[in-house]
Amino acid sequence: MLSVEEALNKILGYISVLDVEIQPILDCQGQVLAEDVRADINIPSQDNSSMDGFAVQAADTAGASRKSPRMLIVIDTVMAGDIAKTAVVPGSAIRIMTGAAIPQGADAVIKFEDTDAAIREKGAAEIAILCEAKPGEYIRRTGEDIVKGSLVLPKNMVLKPAHAGIMASLGRSKVAVVRRPRVAILATGNELTDINQPLAPGKLYNSNTYSVAAQAKYYGGVPLILGIALDREDSIMERLYRGLEADILITTGGVSTGDYDLVRDVLMKRGEINFWSVRMRPGKPVAFGSFTSGNRKIPLLGLPGNPVSTMITFELFARPAIMKMMGKTQYTRPVFKAILEDTIRNEDGRRVYARAILEKRAGRYYARTTGSQSSGVLTSMSMANGLVIVSEEIALVKPGDKVNAMLFDWSSE
Repeated sequence: MLSVEEALNKILGYISVLDVEIQPILDCQGQVLAEDVRADINIPSQDNSSMDGFAVQAADTAGASRKSPRMLIVIDTVMAGDIAKTAVVPGSAIRIMTGAAIPQGADAVIKFEDTDAAIREKGAAEIAILCEAKPGEYIRRTGEDIVKGSLVLPKNMVLKPAHAGIMASLGRSKVAVVRRPRVAILATGNELTDINQPLAPGKLYNSNTYSVAAQAKYYGGVPLILGIALDREDSIMERLYRGLEADILITTGGVSTGDYDLVRDVLMKRGEINFWSVRMRPGKPVAFGSFTSGNRKIPLLGLPGNPVSTMITFELFARPAIMKMMGKTQYTRPVFKAILEDTIRNEDGRRVYARAILEKRAGRYYARTTGSQSSGVLTSMSMANGLVIVSEEIALVKPGDKVNAMLFDWSSE
């Protein structure tokens, strides 16, 4: 039986980074940039005002104060997007709006609040300056943000919302990124019923497909739902062939040691099997190998059928595989110490991943489990924002003990 780390290393060793696609800048959030983005313009493209006010020559404001204002003649108004028709000369000012280009001759901007504009009629011929201006004040210089020819976004970075704004400011509408993996999802089991069908006695609704599809989509994959296969080799095979365009196949159920757990048999007959058991709880029956069709070998990850086991094994194995396919390099989540507030027993020498609510109080993390840790209690997973990890050699952790923990999402703090 493999450790979690050994199993993950085997999976990641089989996975490759996917090819590149060109995407609109709004469609590639969370994807890895596959090209260097360089600036072919300056941003700002010209000196402009950072405030609404008056463009002036700073020397004209020397000694100005509210008790001793300096009077300047207003010779023009320039709006954002326009260019002033006249130049600022000594003794003059041009009314200017935020973002407007600095007129020739001006070397500073006085904001409206530092003039008597509020008590003058609009279009007044003169303005009182109520404070001194320093050269360069309230002027955003050409290239202050981005210099033409500079490297703005380096290849291999993960794109975030601000990067879309940066590319838009450069006039870029599309960019090259590592494409998202297509994740084909197949549920197995005679007991399963599709969620759109009436539930017959002895049957269960197929929740695993939707948990896994949601996880795949959340972490950047494109889920392809293959439906439900019966506990027969031909049914499993037929459904898997529908997913040949996928980059990874994920099955749920059918990987244990029962008479009708047939996913391993299919792998051995139509591909190869790398491993099928991991020293963890929940989630011991995990299989990994490849499904072969012609010259195409698709990695296949067989997850357990119990709903919580399915989600936790996806978190530990499928999520890192998806991330690697997308070109990301940080596969595992940070593990930190937390103070346990209840009891966790480890009775069979496997690593325990207990669903937990993790909270930071007074600079320290605390963890409490979400009730029943049965692998069939999916509500306990929905309440959790992370996992408490109890190593194989520890049989019991009690309230007040320090334990390893990880959050599903750091934003959930």
